[in-house]
Amino acid sequence: MPRAHAFGFFPIRSIALGYVGQCAVRRCAAALLAIVVIANGTGAPAPAYSGPFAAGNLAAPPRQETSGLAVSRRASDLLWTHDDSGGEPVLYAIDTTGKKRGALRISGVENRDWEDVASFERGGKSWLLIADTGDNDAKHDTVRIHVIEEPDPAKLSPAAELRAVPAYTLRIKYEDGPRDCEGVAVDAVEGAIYLLTKRDAPPRLYRVPLGATQAKTVTARLVTPVPNVVGKSDLDTLVKRLVGKRFSWPTGMDMTADGRSVAILTYGEAIVFNREGKETWIDAFKRAPARLVFHGLPQAEAVCFSRDGRSIYVASETTAAFVRYDRDPR
Repeated sequence: MPRAHAFGFFPIRSIALGYVGQCAVRRCAAALLAIVVIANGTGAPAPAYSGPFAAGNLAAPPRQETSGLAVSRRASDLLWTHDDSGGEPVLYAIDTTGKKRGALRISGVENRDWEDVASFERGGKSWLLIADTGDNDAKHDTVRIHVIEEPDPAKLSPAAELRAVPAYTLRIKYEDGPRDCEGVAVDAVEGAIYLLTKRDAPPRLYRVPLGATQAKTVTARLVTPVPNVVGKSDLDTLVKRLVGKRFSWPTGMDMTADGRSVAILTYGEAIVFNREGKETWIDAFKRAPARLVFHGLPQAEAVCFSRDGRSIYVASETTAAFVRYDRDPR
């Protein structure tokens, strides 16, 4: 299967042109630098994963502003995605090659700034969680998370929409003031929702309990800063000088169903933290993560594990192409 890097799935000229047309020059410099690193053979895969491999092309969402990915808990070959702010309040079902399988319109809510989607199992049912948590200017007193029961995949059709209403909505307030957050994940074993901020240096991890509540507002409590999201190699230092903090801004997050691994996506890379034994996430985030080869995407904002946790999918807001990493056999 072809690697999705500068000499395979994403030609250098195509990435350069895409960046010039759709992002700032400083971010363009980061992507081109990463391409050069891979071309020179210095971007070796992290020991635990190989890739990126070309997964396919996304037929949805319609605005091609993919901002979140989640695997179905009812079908191993099904993913859920959505458009960014201003898009329809719709989750789109795609297969693992990007082919559209259907759509789920969420009634009674708006897409103010949907930034992530997650999936989990609880109470014998499969659930989807929509994170309406984007806040670029840190001006919203509260953000919202909607939880919807995942529909039967057999009822999906590319030609028609299903409809659903949230089982419940959490209105969330951060304990220390508004934050911009694009990475939200569920630890179903612990019964918690984790939120990773984007524009803080270092990023900050917050937690709220998973489940419906009668309270009008739920407070997100700070768990820990996560400085290890930002790399410390000579290359990381050079990239930071070129593009500032954007290279390492977190844009997506997902956890495996067993609560043992978390994938964090930034504009520059995908990284994986693993928990060992009875460690807390605070313990796990203190160690250096596995850093995967540059994903080759111009504005990577969506990441999820496969249902068995052995693959990681990454998608972008500015291209239909998406990629996959596979855990090396052991």
